[in-house]
Amino acid sequence: MTIGLIKKISHKIKQYDTIVIARHVGPDPDAICSQIALRDAIRLTYPHKKVFAVGIGVSKFKKYGILDKVDNSTLTNSLLICLDVPNYYRVDGIENLKPKEIIKIDHHPFEETYGNLEWIDDHSSSTCELIARLIFGSNLKLNEKIANNLFIGMVCDSDRFMLSYTSVETFKTVVKLLERSKIDFIKQYSILYERSLEEIRFHGYLSENIKVTENGLGYLKISADTIKKYGVDTATPSNMINDFNCIKDVWVWTFITEDEKNDIYKVYIRSRGPVINEIASKYNGGGHKFASGVRAKTMDEIDQLLKDLDDSCKNYKKSL
Repeated sequence: MTIGLIKKISHKIKQYDTIVIARHVGPDPDAICSQIALRDAIRLTYPHKKVFAVGIGVSKFKKYGILDKVDNSTLTNSLLICLDVPNYYRVDGIENLKPKEIIKIDHHPFEETYGNLEWIDDHSSSTCELIARLIFGSNLKLNEKIANNLFIGMVCDSDRFMLSYTSVETFKTVVKLLERSKIDFIKQYSILYERSLEEIRFHGYLSENIKVTENGLGYLKISADTIKKYGVDTATPSNMINDFNCIKDVWVWTFITEDEKNDIYKVYIRSRGPVINEIASKYNGGGHKFASGVRAKTMDEIDQLLKDLDDSCKNYKKSL
């Protein structure tokens, strides 16, 4: 089945002269790295094609590659490839684009059909793993930069291969990347996990102030003033939430960050047992069973979400 999908996707890429590659809003390394890697692989293989990676960039991710600025309304008869996003309304950077066909490649649980061709594998560690498998199973070319990005996305979304959807196939894919390129994976780890002094101090604030309910829900509401005080950005808590996955008797933990610029609350949720993506979807969020997120407008929504998460912890404890 997977081989057949790879052949179909490869054929569509070969067929189109104009290709737009997009991913979800508020990108993480897996989204950005899969997007840049696929764009660069197509450009390397087909230099005559017009291939664009679109969406709002994140300054700290510029080291993985620069996104393209393009007038979507001029891209007629294009192929749109959406990566790492299960629902169409969360696809970033496709305003005024009217693609002829859409391909969806994603490792989240299925939420809706929106592509003419879809490859969904929620047992995969990351979308970068899927893009690597696409490259290995087709005529798309690979160089060191592309391999670096794919490795980084796999490492980040699997939390250094420690999460449950890391599989034998994941490690086989990593081995192929190492065999077919000259990436220095030790160096990549150093770059990924280097932190500023401000971030280290902010990590201490998180550890000092996280609250834990009797049911095993850990949570912390982080104000915009706190973000400013420590000199970090609103995305910093999302980069640190996996650091709290070994707290005894905490089954679910969440950081709620006030984002004044966008007038929303960004909620990052992780779990060591209770299924949380179904709860997140009630609040226009989503994700994986044990790693999800929500963007909420009011603190009332946040409080109700925390109650639902706490109830999930309570029910989980009863089932043990």
